[in-house]
Amino acid sequence: MSYKEKINEMRGELRVMYKTIPEATQGFSALSKAVKDNGPLDVKQKEFIALGMALVMRCEPCILFHTEALMKAGATREELGDVLAMAIQMSGGPGIMYTGHALACWDELAAG
Repeated sequence: MSYKEKINEMRGELRVMYKTIPEATQGFSALSKAVKDNGPLDVKQKEFIALGMALVMRCEPCILFHTEALMKAGATREELGDVLAMAIQMSGGPGIMYTGHALACWDELAAG
């Protein structure tokens, strides 16, 4: 399954969940918006942090969503590489395995 397909599949699952537990998911969405729209860091910087945390936490759906968000925020592949290197430094061998997902996702999305 391609990374685009994984992203779309997860979005479908989330839509079902949003309908099942709307109060909880609306609360989470409001929190996410408040965090992204406020504070001294811009969206790209916040997405770099989120991706680094997703890599260290080993959350593949989070990795894919934040990699996609970084592309939309204007990040470069070189900047992504720097975040991947930091995630490897912070998480060792398992980090190497998950950073590969982020780079492969980036390359697939960049190819169109």
